[in-house]
Amino acid sequence: VNAPRGGVGGGNDFQWCFSQVKGAIDEDVAEADIISTVEFNCSGELLATGDKGGRVVIFQREQESKNRLLSRGEYNVYSTFQSHEPEFDYLKSLEIEEKINKIRWLPQQNAAHFLLSANDKTIKLWKISERDKRAEGYNLKDEDGRLRDQFRITTLRVPVLMPMDLMVEASPRRIFANAHTYHINSISVNSDYETYLSADDLRINLWHLEITDRSFNIVDIKPANMEELTEVITAAECHPHQCNVFVYSSSKGTIRLCDTRAAALCDRHSKFFEEPEDPSSRSFFSEIISSISDVKFSHSGRYMMTRDYLSVKVWDLNMENRPVETYQVHEYLRSKLCSLYENDCIFDKFECCWNGSDSAIMTGSYNNFFRMFDRNTRRDITLEASRENSKPRAMLKPRKVCTGGKRKKDEISVDSLDFNKKILHTAWHPKENVIAVAATNNLYIFQDKIN
Repeated sequence: VNAPRGGVGGGNDFQWCFSQVKGAIDEDVAEADIISTVEFNCSGELLATGDKGGRVVIFQREQESKNRLLSRGEYNVYSTFQSHEPEFDYLKSLEIEEKINKIRWLPQQNAAHFLLSANDKTIKLWKISERDKRAEGYNLKDEDGRLRDQFRITTLRVPVLMPMDLMVEASPRRIFANAHTYHINSISVNSDYETYLSADDLRINLWHLEITDRSFNIVDIKPANMEELTEVITAAECHPHQCNVFVYSSSKGTIRLCDTRAAALCDRHSKFFEEPEDPSSRSFFSEIISSISDVKFSHSGRYMMTRDYLSVKVWDLNMENRPVETYQVHEYLRSKLCSLYENDCIFDKFECCWNGSDSAIMTGSYNNFFRMFDRNTRRDITLEASRENSKPRAMLKPRKVCTGGKRKKDEISVDSLDFNKKILHTAWHPKENVIAVAATNNLYIFQDKIN
């Protein structure tokens, strides 16, 4: 990985500026337009989003902007296609939503791009390819496609390739279905680039990208009696370099690292990561807010990051008893947990991501705020994804939340935060300081300030 320049803001000044916003300005947001996942590809040249309507929109970086510093983050729509349709399970009388839960890119091997997209039950492998030439001069059919009378063919023509307007095609190459009883929450491509895992609430399956009719169950935590169920799987990811290692997190705030060399069925973990709870801070909500909503390995493979409701924790894979770093995302909400429980916001699943050099991390919050933490300087910043600051190259002003007492001019009171505006999904360019932030039905792209 080509590491970005140091610091959360490119230097040590935390300075980010607006680049683009994609989406409608309408106040009334259609449920189908709400973005449900965001993912850069391995080079960062493509950016994919999935929404609740089952659509995948792929943005491509403008070629001519790569060498022009003022428009480094210019992404335009490259392809849009319907990945999943709503279905109905007649055996269980259950509607299956078309919402895209996860998108994962495969490393590029040739001119085409491949990605995996998953809804609650089905995973699809899509091929995205370009076509700018078409064959003309067939012998057995006319240019409009109608078959010619064979008795009128008196000469043999050699078909030729003629240029045409660029067309981007998305075609489903594989459909991986009927393997999950519960809702899929994670998919992760393995470092061997031949297999990937998919996880639901109680099971994790290992798939081969070429085989659709069977998968191998590697984790099963379903008890014989469902009344004895105490925890569920919330996220899972493959190690970036070791194809035999993966982790999965649980609703109890624990992380298990498994090694497929030790046993085919990884019900017994190799490592168990858990931070002991402080008895003095225990409350009715402790178990809910300790549930891990996302887990991500660092690019180096040495660390992993977990996100619970109030914090982000960084773990060293060699130390299981406590995290090496803990960052408070919105500690000011601890006093609001009762109302957040009543409006169900306490169950929101926030994701987190690393920058390309693993020196900074990013995650979302409410009021369209998102947080960044510099691991080297331990500095942090709160920024807002808003159309009010959506002038090209406009600097993002740091935001601060006032918890009590006299409120300063630029601060916002914790009581006036909008909990309907939430940043659940974010992505960081793998090589540069360009970030994508999904805010309801809008996709914001920011880049660090260039001095």
